[in-house]
Amino acid sequence: MKFRAIALALLLALAAGPSFAADKDKVHRLALQISDESPEKMTTVLNNAANVSRYYSEKGEEVEIKVVAFNGGVNMMRTDKSPVLERLKSVTESLPNLTLEVCGNTLDGMAHRENKKVSDIPLFAGSKVVPAGVVELIDLSEKGYTIVRP
Repeated sequence: MKFRAIALALLLALAAGPSFAADKDKVHRLALQISDESPEKMTTVLNNAANVSRYYSEKGEEVEIKVVAFNGGVNMMRTDKSPVLERLKSVTESLPNLTLEVCGNTLDGMAHRENKKVSDIPLFAGSKVVPAGVVELIDLSEKGYTIVRP
């Protein structure tokens, strides 16, 4: 009886070993939603990105982080209106694993309200315009990203 318990424990340990190693090689995926115009929320999103990146880096694990901006959150990415522009520059310079995505629908609405063309709205360097922020979050969720709205 004792032998069977030890044998079972060894089998379970061996079975868990490869799966533990596979988890170590896993790429973590995080999408941070910013849809509020609040500078505090924008700062929280940027701080979350930096903290998550640092956490996994210290563990020797990879993480991909996307910030998806729509509605009032698009102002975070506008170089003419961002209340957190300096923090945005700092975070993007230190996080090569960070992607910034901006909702095309929101940009269309802003351009219309401001009597501008979308191309006249100055976005932070490297920002990628996606057709729709919410749809992008759905797609990212389906691809295994964890969606967080601070």
